[in-house]
Amino acid sequence: MAEELYSNAVLRLAADIPRIGRLARPQASARKVSRLCGSEVEVDIVMQGDKVADLALRVKACALGQASASVLARQVIGASQRELEMAKDSLLAMLKQGKPMPRGRFSELAVLEGARAYPARHQSVMLAFEAVTDAARQAGTGRTPAELTG
Repeated sequence: MAEELYSNAVLRLAADIPRIGRLARPQASARKVSRLCGSEVEVDIVMQGDKVADLALRVKACALGQASASVLARQVIGASQRELEMAKDSLLAMLKQGKPMPRGRFSELAVLEGARAYPARHQSVMLAFEAVTDAARQAGTGRTPAELTG
């Protein structure tokens, strides 16, 4: 199990997550927690139009969650809200349905393909992308995630 899940590529990404910390003046923030393992990711975001202008992360997760957050942090500046949603949906489809890996800006998420066979790890892998899409929607509307879903 360890070799499939924790490849050198995954461990390298997990060890080097850019954009760690907090933003001084975020337009929005979102926090996601895995009920299964306790991993958590919190995102501060600033949008300019529908594109990400700045982002900061706080990550307390296993190597898989850290690797996913690292890919996000490396590629997020300039990404549109639509690109973020598509990356999140593609990542989930890769994990749950065996669909092709995400393409384009977030294609490095392919290193997480080994997690497909371990459903208990899926939620941790998804946290960063769930948090960033919530924060981007919130920043775009000025409403909290609860207001957006309720």
